[in-house]
Amino acid sequence: MNDLIRVVLADDHAVVRAGLKAVLGAAKDIEVIGEARNGREAVAMAERFKPDVLVMDLSMPELDGTAATKEIVAKELPTRVLVLTMHTEEDYLVPLIEAGAAGYLVKSAADRELVDAVRAVAHGDMYVRPSAARVLAQRLTKKDPAAAERERFDKLTQRERDVLRLVARGYSAPEIGEQLFISPKTVDTYKQRIQEKLGLAHRSEYVQLALKLGLLADG
Repeated sequence: MNDLIRVVLADDHAVVRAGLKAVLGAAKDIEVIGEARNGREAVAMAERFKPDVLVMDLSMPELDGTAATKEIVAKELPTRVLVLTMHTEEDYLVPLIEAGAAGYLVKSAADRELVDAVRAVAHGDMYVRPSAARVLAQRLTKKDPAAAERERFDKLTQRERDVLRLVARGYSAPEIGEQLFISPKTVDTYKQRIQEKLGLAHRSEYVQLALKLGLLADG
């Protein structure tokens, strides 16, 4: 990255863009290289100029900040998006982070925090206020308590998943072999692989994981 942090501002209000530009203009290491009036223009400028940071308003015509962020991330552009909005973290933070935003700043704090936020995002950090970090952790945890287990389960092959389900349901190796048309020795090989990938050694651990993921519900 160059010493200068190149920034594009995206907001549908010219007065807001002028204010943001004035705040960033006070920093010698930041240069505003473009301004967009809506999300569609923001995506086009990200493609054309490849700025280090795009300061993106959330509520804009044609394409809102979340949709524009998704497009920029999908195009694998080097630009990192810092979302600037008047909304509270609780309502918008999780969808924005999921869309690929690298930071989030409430407009009322922009005059004090914008320069620090742009620097942090430009250098690869995530910028959220301490209160927002707590909200993010709580909401993501609430969203899917079994997410970590599901991620682990997804690492298994289809046959390993079949074996895991049947072990959890209480079948022995010979019974599993009969159902899957493989030898008991091959069943043991699959169990060994499951242990290596997931660290499951005892049937009780198989049952716990299967219950968390709802694998025992279908029979």
